[in-house]
Formats: sequence, structure tokens, C-alpha cells
Amino acid sequence: MAFIDGTVVNIALPRIGRSLAADTAGLQWVVNAYTLTLASFILLGGSLGDRFGRRRVYLVGAIWFATASLLCGLAPDITVLVAARALQGMGGALLAPGALAILQTTFGGADRMRAIGAWSGLAGLAGAIGPFLGGWLVQVSSWRLVFWINVPVAAIVVAVAARHVPESSSPSAPRELDLPGALLGAIGLAGVTYGLTSWSARGGIDAVVVAALVTGVAGLVAFVIDQARSAHPMMPLRLFRSRAFSAVNLVTAMVYSALAGVFFFVVINLQVVVGFSPLGAGVSLLPITASMLLLSSRSGALSARIGPRFPMAVGPLICAAALVMLSRIGPGATYWGSVFGPVVTLGLGLALTVAPLTATALAAATDDSAGIASGVNNAVARSAGLLGVAVLPLVSGVGASLTDPLTLAPAYRTSMLVCAGLMTVGAVLAALTIPSSYAAVRSAAQAGARHP
Repeated sequence: MAFIDGTVVNIALPRIGRSLAADTAGLQWVVNAYTLTLASFILLGGSLGDRFGRRRVYLVGAIWFATASLLCGLAPDITVLVAARALQGMGGALLAPGALAILQTTFGGADRMRAIGAWSGLAGLAGAIGPFLGGWLVQVSSWRLVFWINVPVAAIVVAVAARHVPESSSPSAPRELDLPGALLGAIGLAGVTYGLTSWSARGGIDAVVVAALVTGVAGLVAFVIDQARSAHPMMPLRLFRSRAFSAVNLVTAMVYSALAGVFFFVVINLQVVVGFSPLGAGVSLLPITASMLLLSSRSGALSARIGPRFPMAVGPLICAAALVMLSRIGPGATYWGSVFGPVVTLGLGLALTVAPLTATALAAATDDSAGIASGVNNAVARSAGLLGVAVLPLVSGVGASLTDPLTLAPAYRTSMLVCAGLMTVGAVLAALTIPSSYAAVRSAAQAGARHP
């Protein structure tokens, strides 16, 4: 549910905009409100799981997420929808880190790598199937069903998890929670995001924009200082003593900021500029779904044999090539002539990248820090996606409307090329900084844990 809602709403944005009379900034916040609270509180979610039990927190998150989804579907205007999306992100923050931490502590050896590969494939499947599911629901009924579909899914999740998922926790988890850190992180991300989102309409020298950006940067600086001084930090800076952990999170930031921009712009461009229906735009991305589902587990097994460096360097390069091809999609484009090839290529690149990236992030921390390591990596991914969606409309010059094909077409092209550049930077970073074997990654984690 958490991963689907990261992309499913994008396909419904044109209909939501017309239904609720929302401008570009309003539609950005439909996406960003969810990502903001998800990124801000996912570290707290990991800490709660380590402290009180990962399955217990996971179940609470599923129920919370379903309730917020119901509210999203009932929203009478854009303000209420944005607020409900923020609540939804909080539920996602309880779900996302717990899933990986449960796998990390339940499986060992090669089984762990295969399990993480399967998780990566299903997570990618969920994120990629979102536009298809959203397109079908919007076309046959209403954008509100995009949110209401989560309610029966959550009921199944709770029933299955309560019966079959083992409980686990960390004996070394701190007894107190870093609530000031969570608040400072949220203020920092919210300020920066609001400032960047408002920049297009208000201008870079507007007092509100400047105040928001200054507040955001100050909040993020205060967050880092709080984490360094806190006796029970939400994001222990000791994790970054492992160079592998620092490196994999840098690569994560590049890849996921680009990916968020892709899923935000591609499905809108296919509808507004090319003229696809919502369902047609969603179906266009199904090759990504197939690639992630079929190949991610194999990618995890491959990286277990040859190490994470090669797939993490080559995968983003393949994605970058796909995005250059996607940038050429404009008026008159056809699916088989312009869309299918780039989308298949993007799926192959993601399948090669995601599993080893996730496995490296977890291997770069000790087992008793599995929950918080997962939370940090998830927070980096979501924060990068949040900033990507906030910055790209500003950089591309899309203006106040995402439904005007004349302004969207050139802005879309610029955005895809920027995202290709981010993927390329991620590939170079991986080639230069990621260890060649998981044994080296684990050794770096243990060395970092031994030294104060």
C-alpha cells in the first residue's frame, strides 16, 4: 500500500485538478504531503519497531494507513485532501521500515539475499503498478477509488500479518524516543519543500519563499545537531562511520530523486501532451512492473555472487539511457514506436539496481540496527523523491498549470534529461564508492560499530 500510493496518485492528478480546481502547487502538494510525512517520520517508525516490536508497529501502520486513505477519498477540496495525504504518509512511515527489518532478522545467508530481492521486486511492482491501477480506477469510476482501494487491502494485510509474520525487536533499542529529532526533521523538510514549491508562483525573492527556505535549512541543521547530541538519536550518526552505508545512501538519493520525477511527469505527459487516456497512460508502464517482478529476485541472487558494485553502477546507467529516450515523447507519439522501448529499458535498469542497493544498505549496519538502518535508507529515498518533485517543476519551467500541453511538453523534456543526469551521477558514485563484495560491506559495518 505504501509503495503503490507513492505513484498511484500521479495518474489521477489531472482529474483531481479539474475536480477540485487545483493549480500546479496544489497538485504537487497532493504528492508531497504524503512523501513529506513519510520521509519525516520513517526514522521514528523504524525506532518504534525496534523498541516495541516490528510486527506490532507494522499492524498499527496498516490500520492507520487505511483510515487515512478513507479520509482522502472523502475529501471535499484540495486542502482536506492534502491534510489526509499527510496522515497517510505517517501510516506509511510505520509500514515501510518494519517490512525490511523483519526480513533482515528472520532470514540469514543466501536466503536473506533472495528474500530482499523478492521484497525489492514486489516493492517495485507496487510502485510501477500504481499508474496502471490508478488509470483503470479513474477511467471506470472516480479518482476517489484510488484511495478507497486501500481499505480492503489493509484488512487482508492485517489478517495475514497477525497470523504469519513473526514478532521481533532489538534488545539494544533505546527506551526513549527522539521526538525532538522527528519534529526538527519534519520542520526542515517541510520548509524546504514549501519554499521550492512556492518559488514558481511567487518568485525566488518573495518573503514567504525566503522565510520557508531559511526555516527549512535551519531545521535540517538543527536536526543533525540534535542527532549528534541526543542520547537516543532517531538517526544515529554512528551508522555513517561505515563508508559503505554513507555511499549507498548517496546513491539512493540520486536514484530516487530521479525516479520520483519520472513517475510524476511521465504519466501526466502521456495524458496531457500525447493524448492517452488515464488507463492507457497507466498500461504504458506495465513493462516496468513485469521487469521488476521477474528480475529483481534474480538480481539479488546475482549481486550475492558478484557483489553490489557492478549492478549498482550499471543499473542507473541503463535507467539514464531510458530517460533520454523518454524525453523524446511528445505530440503524436505512439506506444510501440516511442514508449515501449524506453519503458522496458527503464524496467531492466531498475531491476538491476534496486535489490543490491537495498541489500547493501542493510548489510552496512549490524543486525541490531536493522530497523533504524532500513528507516534511514527509506528516509533518504523518500526525502530525495520529495525534493525531486518539488524542484523539477521549478527547474523545468512548467508554470502554474500541469494541464496545458504547450507549457508541459518542453518542461517534460527538460525534466527527463535532468533525471537522466541524476541517474548518471548515481552510477558514477556507485562505481567509485560501493565495496566490491558484501563481505567488505559487513566488515565496514562491524568496524564502525567497534569504534566510538
